[in-house]
Amino acid sequence: MVPSTPPSAVIFDLDGVLIDSEPVWEAAEAEVFASVGVHLDASDTASTTGLRVDEVVAHWLARRPWDVTAPGASAEAVAITLVDAMVAHAHDDPTEVPGAIDAVDRLAKSGRRMAVCSSSPQRLIEASLGGLGLGDRFELVHSAEHEPAGKPHPACYLSTASMLGVAPSDCVAIEDSVNGAIAAAAAGHVVVALPVSELRNDPRFDFCARVLDGHHQLDEQLIGTLLA
Repeated sequence: MVPSTPPSAVIFDLDGVLIDSEPVWEAAEAEVFASVGVHLDASDTASTTGLRVDEVVAHWLARRPWDVTAPGASAEAVAITLVDAMVAHAHDDPTEVPGAIDAVDRLAKSGRRMAVCSSSPQRLIEASLGGLGLGDRFELVHSAEHEPAGKPHPACYLSTASMLGVAPSDCVAIEDSVNGAIAAAAAGHVVVALPVSELRNDPRFDFCARVLDGHHQLDEQLIGTLLA
């Protein structure tokens, strides 16, 4: 009997792969952390790319402690303020990573099963996909907030594959960050990196099956080749 669904899947990261939110994250982090007396520059915000928001807050609280007893300054309050800012942007002014929607549509038309596995909170993932008009394209949307640890720990990817009913080795993960790519590889997925242009030759991505120049290279032929 022919299976009703293909036994493999493509799992997308969100930030940097589908929605271009990194500049917004950087601005939001700089503003929110400055409000508690922690001043971050671009290299600081880049160093936590791919981590869950609670892990970002914990990271800076451990390294540059602030008075968490001040109004609105607890770790939880800072994380909520950050997510609120990002959700508002996703609703009002989402920015597609160039070519992302076309790539998702190409794979959807081929019948490929697709999911999203992101470090972002669930409500931000859903707001972002809705803002981009991709809310109905994915069979499953899973957030690392539901896991004991975020990326680069593989838990989020392992759970996503398990919920899809697909073996980890039959999943292709699309990632833009080193932390995310490490998580996907540790889960046993085939990893395709889609980093920003200045990181395409970064040797930290050498373990990935492919490092693409852009979403125009992401199609069913590539996925089929990688899973063959």
